[in-house]
Amino acid sequence: MSTPQSNTVFAAFSLDSASLSKAAINTVRTTLGISGAVALIVGIFITFWPKNSALVLTVMLGIYFIIAGLAYAGLGIFSKGISGGARALDIILGVLFVIGGILALVNVQGAAEFLAVFLGILIGILWIIEGIVALVQSSDSPSRGWSIFFGILGVIAGVVLLFSPLWGVVILWIITGIGLIVLGIMQIVRAFTFGRGVTATA
Repeated sequence: MSTPQSNTVFAAFSLDSASLSKAAINTVRTTLGISGAVALIVGIFITFWPKNSALVLTVMLGIYFIIAGLAYAGLGIFSKGISGGARALDIILGVLFVIGGILALVNVQGAAEFLAVFLGILIGILWIIEGIVALVQSSDSPSRGWSIFFGILGVIAGVVLLFSPLWGVVILWIITGIGLIVLGIMQIVRAFTFGRGVTATA
């Protein structure tokens, strides 16, 4: 069965621009344009200023922690329909969130480095586990060679990341930025080409 050209794909869904109204096409194009521009800007910021972008993310997390902490504390203090134990846990969790948020905002640089190291160790452990699982299941895989290669690569990458989690996360952060730049450019191009040449209904 023939499929429409690339201008019929929007995110994970297939959209046939020929079946859309002019207003719907304009909405899709606007959405693609805005999301592409945001992805491009964020990607450039992450790629060329990884340290500053990490600090901004840390500040945002600190603010989120404080807001979430106040919400949990308020839930524990003012909720009447839950048990005393649950209310106490909500209050404790809220206080911990607020403390974590304040500490992150007081020492943004230190908090960013801690988060980077923590994420690096976590990702390293996950890669090692994923690699081991791939090796164990390689005998049942139709592509045994690729499974073994993937498993060994995952274990090696995980071990390397465990020994240098901060540098590993910086590299992953920059790769994420580059990926966002590519995604943003693709979405902006698609915003200009989606529905072109289609006679849409009003």
